Amino acid sequence: MNWNFFFHVGIISFALLLSALIRARVRFFQRYLIPAPILAGMMLLVFYNFGAPRLGLRSDFLGDMVYHLLNISFIAMLLRVNPKAKVGNQGRRTLAANVVAVLAQYGLQAFFGLVVAALLIAVYDKNLFPAIGYTLPLGFELGPGQAYSIGMGWEAMGFRGASSVGLTMAAIGFLVGSFGGVILINQGIRRGWIAKDDAKRIDDKSVRTGFFSRLESERPIGAYLSTDGESLDSFTYHIALVMLTYLISWGFLTGLSFLLGLIGPMGTELADSLWGINFIFSAFCALAVKQFMRWVGIETTIDNATCNRINGLSVDLTVASSLGAISLVAVQGYWVPIVALTLTGIVITAFILPWYTSRLYDDHQFLRMLLLYGTATGTLPTGLALLRVVDQEFETPVATDYLYSVGIVFALVIPFILTINFPMFSVTKNNPALFHLTLLIAGVYLIGSFIMYLLLARKRAFIQPGRLFYVE
Repeated sequence: MNWNFFFHVGIISFALLLSALIRARVRFFQRYLIPAPILAGMMLLVFYNFGAPRLGLRSDFLGDMVYHLLNISFIAMLLRVNPKAKVGNQGRRTLAANVVAVLAQYGLQAFFGLVVAALLIAVYDKNLFPAIGYTLPLGFELGPGQAYSIGMGWEAMGFRGASSVGLTMAAIGFLVGSFGGVILINQGIRRGWIAKDDAKRIDDKSVRTGFFSRLESERPIGAYLSTDGESLDSFTYHIALVMLTYLISWGFLTGLSFLLGLIGPMGTELADSLWGINFIFSAFCALAVKQFMRWVGIETTIDNATCNRINGLSVDLTVASSLGAISLVAVQGYWVPIVALTLTGIVITAFILPWYTSRLYDDHQFLRMLLLYGTATGTLPTGLALLRVVDQEFETPVATDYLYSVGIVFALVIPFILTINFPMFSVTKNNPALFHLTLLIAGVYLIGSFIMYLLLARKRAFIQPGRLFYVE
């Protein structure tokens, strides 16, 4: 009998529970709001690099978990039945501002990540793969799942340790998001960027410890039942729906790979690279399944809160597993590029992002910036966790407005994701023009978002340029 799966899941679970207890008891982690999955991931990083090999355990399983959980989290997120979009000029302007703010991060991180890679190749190591520049947006803006899955595809093309480099950048992004987010919140209180009523919520016990009250009456509702448990439990129903969608995604991509294989070696190579961005196909299949359920009139059986719980489970396990999957041996030769890219990412997210978002939005500037900062350094749950510090019950429209923009952003960044292998192809196919094309595409995102920023911010676009955060 094979117990391998339960061994690893048990180890991850122990690390998560221990980290949750430490967060609840140690003031240092409460002060800097370090999420329990990140702390658990640090424990797993040490264990799988130094302890697990002596016990005959390998971290390969963690990488597989990261890959599949990423796809599952996308499915759970996109199966949710969205409310009707906000109407009116102000609603459309906020939607446009959110799209521009996020696309600006894609453009900034991708463009300057590639520039840093080109400079490193010129002055540090001519054998460095130019694709390493893309690990900045992969690790910071997209997250550990994408960084790992795409990195695995790069390893097959010759970039040794690419998945570990991507996971390392994602881990650093989470740390920058956690520590940097707390610093921004403290600066917001001190400099008056945040309302006094919002500032008082930061001292809420649940925000610091990570646990809600012992009294059930004071605990928030996490999900609603959509099925009668006598027939089928509601959570079982949603898990089955998610996993069926994932199976459909697998079948679609398998069929597409077969058809591409008929073209020849080029088609096979393209098919292999598509598996690295399986989350895109998973997302499209989730949208298709949801649309089918609408056609037959059963979309009301989907409970958004339950989908959130599944997504939360997937993200927590992904964060912990992705850090544990990092091979220190694999990344030891990439410390200089990692440090250079990290410093670039900190400048883009901790300085440039607050500067332009504070001038871009008309209301809730600090809260909107905080949510965007968390998503630009980690994942959406990271951004929501930071937002919850000052908007505990999501009473403001900040979170909802952002979710409205996710679908538009996703559609607009598909060209970016589809060309993400071009820097690797520039080496494997000995065609530097592909790297230049990638740099051009990133530049288009950067320039396009800048033009839209000027149109939306208008007179405030460059008002008081010396101030990190502009407040009227």
